[in-house]
Amino acid sequence: MRYLVNTFQKRKTLLSLIRRLSSLFLLSVASINLAFADGSVIDKVYHPYVDAMEKELEFRSFFQNLPATNSLPEHVHQLSIGSAWGQSLFGEAKLVGSKTQQNGFQLSAVEFELKWQLTEQGEYSADWGLVFEIEHGMERTPDELSVGLLIEKEFGRWSTTANLFAIQEWGDAIEGEFETAFGLQARYRQSRLFEPALEFYLGQDTVGIGPVLIGATNLGARKSLSWEFGVIAGVSSKSPNSTYRLLLEYEF
Repeated sequence: MRYLVNTFQKRKTLLSLIRRLSSLFLLSVASINLAFADGSVIDKVYHPYVDAMEKELEFRSFFQNLPATNSLPEHVHQLSIGSAWGQSLFGEAKLVGSKTQQNGFQLSAVEFELKWQLTEQGEYSADWGLVFEIEHGMERTPDELSVGLLIEKEFGRWSTTANLFAIQEWGDAIEGEFETAFGLQARYRQSRLFEPALEFYLGQDTVGIGPVLIGATNLGARKSLSWEFGVIAGVSSKSPNSTYRLLLEYEF
């Protein structure tokens, strides 16, 4: 009986947390016209799931076709290694390099990321998670702390994932700023090898939408290679004309 009472109390607490996160999500969306994240927010859309046995190496690469007057990085490369911590936490350390029109390629930041899966897949009408990121910028690149709310819901063979980030930046070259960023992915689960998707990103200097191809293949026992390739077109005057993004992820 005590076990049943404790289980009920835990579920009640979790449902209360989800309702509060939902309220925060809706409040942030309502205020999104007031504060978008600086720079390009095109990266990847995070899913709220953690595999308890997962370890991974990940490489991300972004190339942006920018107007000559734009100071955003043209090329960004990220290399990371990560591992699950128990059933619901996943930690990842990253090196970030970038190239601008004014400067050559250089190490621009180091980052640590922690993802927390809040609910079991399929337990509720939507699956929930959080991701925390802290980034230390090199030279004039600002430091950054962000918290992201991750929501995923399935509709038959379609899977829709939303990410909403609250971001605090600080550093010698800028005044402290609080901002938000939004990413959305609609993915058709045709097969593990091929999943076409459409992504949408929203930020102060970026409004973009475009197709993404997603796939994965098994390489052995608990080993797989996942990949994503997308072309995101800018739909505002400040956005990069186009952004090409590539992700390779080796899980073992």
